[in-house]
Amino acid sequence: MTTKQKIRRLAAWSIVVAFTVMGLKFVAWWLTGSVALYSDALESIVNVIAAFAAFWAISVSHKPADRDHQYGHHKAEYFSAVLEGVLIVVAALLILAEVWRAWQNPVPLEAPGLGLAINAAAAGVNGFWAWLLIRNGREHRSPALAADGHHILTDVVTSLGVLVGLLAAIATGWWMLDPLLALVVALNILWQGWKVITASLDGLMDRAVDADDHLRIRDLISASSQGALEIHDLKTRIAGRATFIEFHMVVNADMSVGESHLICDRIEAALENEIPSVRVVIHVEPDHEAKLPPGTAAVPFA
Repeated sequence: MTTKQKIRRLAAWSIVVAFTVMGLKFVAWWLTGSVALYSDALESIVNVIAAFAAFWAISVSHKPADRDHQYGHHKAEYFSAVLEGVLIVVAALLILAEVWRAWQNPVPLEAPGLGLAINAAAAGVNGFWAWLLIRNGREHRSPALAADGHHILTDVVTSLGVLVGLLAAIATGWWMLDPLLALVVALNILWQGWKVITASLDGLMDRAVDADDHLRIRDLISASSQGALEIHDLKTRIAGRATFIEFHMVVNADMSVGESHLICDRIEAALENEIPSVRVVIHVEPDHEAKLPPGTAAVPFA
């Protein structure tokens, strides 16, 4: 199975899992009447919508480059992640409205044992699926899968907090804990939604690779650029799964085009072997015309 097929399959199964968990959580709320469980169930609606959005974005992002999108469709996944962040915020606002109603009229829970057991089962399913999505999202450089996984993981954490709090409410009879827990869930969801949105916007703004990856790229270029005199103006950007790398390579003015091209091929092969979905652009300069741009540094040779 190819990476593309694996990611699409996971995205498709996310829809099934999201519907299953949503059903379990609404059953738990219906049995108990808990506003905290209702808030948990409301967030599961967001999970369903986000799962559909992620599937669409992943399908689009894997399309090959075409005449209108000559650099590919990699950034489509960021739009899905932004949408997910917005939906998370909407869910939090709906929960806050329900909290206000329940705060004015707190009531005891009905059939709390069965309802909490069902909600705990839903949290278990979500926990496993979140781990699977985050692991594969990182491995295959899929922002949509990773964002979906982190959102589901947040759902798991809040579900566990709700379960513990409701058990405390049952033990003490202090039913005001129910809307209080829902308030905590809503605030946490708002925070997670904000993080998802800002991370996705960062990707849309052509964020560079992190410092460790930048050094690794410099080392790979240095180790494979024998015959060149200098490498400078190294720039990177991330677009979904793809990493774009651009730099200037200085060679002896007497070197033939064919010889400089062989050096470029060697550097590109080294980067492609170590970095998945890399795109490399090399500008070759003769030594008598090359100058180091302000604020940049040459890549040291090994």
